[in-house]
Amino acid sequence: MTCFAALAAEPPNVVIILADDLGYGDVGANNPDSRIPTPAMDRVAAEGIRFTDGHSPSAVCTPTRYALLTGRYCWRTRLKSGVLWGIDPSLMDPKRSTIASMLKAKGYRTACIGKWHLGMDFRDKNGRLLKNDRKLQEQPGIDPVDYSKPVGNSPLTYGFHESFIITGSLNMYPYAYIDGDRFTQAATDFKPRTAHNITIISGGPKTPDFDFEAVIDTFNRRAVKFIRESAAAKKPFFLYFPLTSPHKPVIPSARFKGKSEYGIYGDFVIETDDAVGQILKVLDETKQADNTIVIVTSDNGSFMFRIDEGKPDHIEDFSAVGYHPKNHQSNHIWRGTKADIYEGGHRVPLLVRWPSSIKAGSVSDHTTTLTDWYATISELVDHRMTDGEGEDSFSLVPLLKGDGTWQRAPVINHSINGTFAIRDGRWKLIAGSGSGGRQAPRGKPFERPYQLYDLTADPSERNNLIRLNPQLAEALEKKLDDIRDAGRSR
Repeated sequence: MTCFAALAAEPPNVVIILADDLGYGDVGANNPDSRIPTPAMDRVAAEGIRFTDGHSPSAVCTPTRYALLTGRYCWRTRLKSGVLWGIDPSLMDPKRSTIASMLKAKGYRTACIGKWHLGMDFRDKNGRLLKNDRKLQEQPGIDPVDYSKPVGNSPLTYGFHESFIITGSLNMYPYAYIDGDRFTQAATDFKPRTAHNITIISGGPKTPDFDFEAVIDTFNRRAVKFIRESAAAKKPFFLYFPLTSPHKPVIPSARFKGKSEYGIYGDFVIETDDAVGQILKVLDETKQADNTIVIVTSDNGSFMFRIDEGKPDHIEDFSAVGYHPKNHQSNHIWRGTKADIYEGGHRVPLLVRWPSSIKAGSVSDHTTTLTDWYATISELVDHRMTDGEGEDSFSLVPLLKGDGTWQRAPVINHSINGTFAIRDGRWKLIAGSGSGGRQAPRGKPFERPYQLYDLTADPSERNNLIRLNPQLAEALEKKLDDIRDAGRSR
């Protein structure tokens, strides 16, 4: 009998590994032409299911993290574009259900280890709630945070029994660890800004013990410890493991430098893959692998550009922050990069392993998005969703079982400047005049002419068909408006 037939009797452990800016084409299982080895992620794909049309709901960090944990698109919150910064207040309503709070109520041990980037409530020396002032990043000696006070609305507020995190991306201050709701040290040092594009670190307060190259190892040790303790306790567990790599600054630790033939970015991807491998290893050692669902994905596409032929390809120093297509395509064949509304911004690796229940070597071409994991996990643990949770989430259980008849509402994607796209079958409508992100022309949200692509015939979005299909475009625009206005797509 599989776990699908006995969910209530033996609920699965859940591990979500969320890489930071890992491109679809950075994973060998997705990209046969990749020359950067990713054996651990390839193993997850070989032993489970690989989604070829999986999407982050946003092309940047914070909105995807909100949507993954809540099953609700982030543009329904106050954050309509961009991302939060290091000491911005919490984005999530403390009353909103998350995957963690749902599983905690079902008796799971829950942990968040890694990059949070959803805001928390910090206080200054006078007890006032802080809002991030980016000007402070480059001013030594000016630090408003009172590191002796508890942090408000930490992951503990949202259903995690324990957490060990940094506040945002590895290029955002304060450079400090938070264990539960307390800083482990005061940020009494100052990290000067490093200007090189691929290793950029914004200046700002730093704790004496914070070693940028050791962050992934630090998180790995804590994650492995949590799994070992959970196995010993004989309780189901949920590990949310949002990594900091391969997001800038690209700074692989010493033992990974030179491991790739494709520069420090390749080295950092290998280190990211090694983190996945360490989780798989401890699951094997604790005999938890068979009944643990491991989800490996990314919060958005890679920031690495395609360098035009004829221009120098500086693999060693990455002064152009990209690869020639002849060497590597971090975003595979998809147009654009992180931040863009084009596929390269949000079509991400999505690999899922659950040996007791998912057929090894499965592939799904259905269009899904990371909001769907809220409803999926709800079904797996027999949690009945209410109208006030998971508003944009559809259970993937039929696809995990190999049922090809699964359907969901059209998927909505969002760029860094707030440009929307709607995906319905083979068709994609972009409600804006450009990339909405980093690629020129960037355009503006809701500025016409809009863009319409047939992703079956034109997966790289080269041929805008908006003028040839005005009625189809109008119908898709209405669907987009309806989903936005309804407050839910489920």
